[in-house]
Amino acid sequence: MPDVEERYQQALDYLYSFVDYSLTRQLRYSPDKFNLDRMYQLMRLEGNPHTQYPVIHVAGTKGKGSTASMIASILRQAGYRVGLYTSPHLQEFTERIQINGQPISKEDLIEYLEEMKPFIERTAELTTFEITTALGFKAFSRKQVDLAVVEVGLGGRLDATNIVDPLVSVITSLSFDHMNILGDSITQIAAEKGGIIIPTKPVILAPQWKEAREVIERISEEKKAPLTIIGRDYFFSERSHSLSGQTFIVWPKEDQELINDFIASGGRSDWEPEHFTIPLLGFHQVENAATAYAAIEVLRATGVKISKNHISEGFARVQWPGRFEVVHTNPFVIVDSAHNKDSALRLRLAMDDYLNGKPIFLIYGSSEDKDVQGMFSHLLPRVKMVIATKSEHPRAMEPDILVELANQFGKKAIATQSIEEALELAKHHAGNETVILVAGSIFVAAAARAALINQSTDMK
Repeated sequence: MPDVEERYQQALDYLYSFVDYSLTRQLRYSPDKFNLDRMYQLMRLEGNPHTQYPVIHVAGTKGKGSTASMIASILRQAGYRVGLYTSPHLQEFTERIQINGQPISKEDLIEYLEEMKPFIERTAELTTFEITTALGFKAFSRKQVDLAVVEVGLGGRLDATNIVDPLVSVITSLSFDHMNILGDSITQIAAEKGGIIIPTKPVILAPQWKEAREVIERISEEKKAPLTIIGRDYFFSERSHSLSGQTFIVWPKEDQELINDFIASGGRSDWEPEHFTIPLLGFHQVENAATAYAAIEVLRATGVKISKNHISEGFARVQWPGRFEVVHTNPFVIVDSAHNKDSALRLRLAMDDYLNGKPIFLIYGSSEDKDVQGMFSHLLPRVKMVIATKSEHPRAMEPDILVELANQFGKKAIATQSIEEALELAKHHAGNETVILVAGSIFVAAAARAALINQSTDMK
């Protein structure tokens, strides 16, 4: 009988034998490709496991994974058994489906998929993501979670996860990504993301461009869904940061006068706001934390028992690797999953905040459909040299093309054909004060992170 690893690989081969839109070079939106009918049918055959636990549903362009992880971490600290569904994975496919912070076992994935195969065969034209989502719902039911935090895959309105009836819906930062599918304006993208809003169910909205905020406000009003907006109903401010973490404060608008007195007193007033610490770096993570905090406050209002200490501990213990993550320190090697223009801007701001003008070698790889020039416009003014590379993803852009684009920005660039080669080249050129930054794609970030962690000693 095949061993677990062999059966696990067979299971993944089976999953990837279905249509996987993340691997498709040319994709256009059409109702036959994106609709919920297949998910509803498959879940009915499976006994509707997605209805057997409360759900927190999280959509957005950027920050949805971090925000979902923070919410799940806080709920775990409150003593709940928590399911977390995210995508894509960094190192191992099972990372997408977690119970109390741990990926499900390979044996569980194999077992659940085998049980589901007869129903899959009875449901026409399923996709890889739909089957994976169904596996997540099944795992959460089988493992008897108390709550599940479910991250949207693509869009929202017609995403496979959007069959849930959530306790609260969360929409993080919206920006331009997957425009061939979701639309080429921020209002179109917001309308798709806002499709997760359920009549009368509360919604949390992270800070947005005015056009996006107005779309979500309109949808919420039409569906009579109570809307909490960060920057209107809750406010936040970073207090300190270093490469080991950052602290911040968050407060509801009712406490604004108290905050004013606290600031005016230089922090010596009788009242002070709640201070929290997160290990995740970058000001955008404070924004994500404030969004998660508001979601937790709404959950508390619905009767979910969570103390302030649980919130503090949950923030302090959250893990979300591959996001401005310091993987090595001699020299500093930072891995980030930025893959569009907006996330590149956030990465550039983090570089300015944390790296103190140190010279930066950028290891960069991207997919063909990404706005590389837009990302370069933010990143390249701050870097000394670009080392272009590629992941094994079928949509990976050729490094020679990346070199040409980098040269247009007046930057020296070198093409490499693998992440390992890129890291070795960076190591060879880096001085003691140089920072090596890996970015451009979650696939590149994952490959670099795996290669670095597998090394027995720091790069020197």
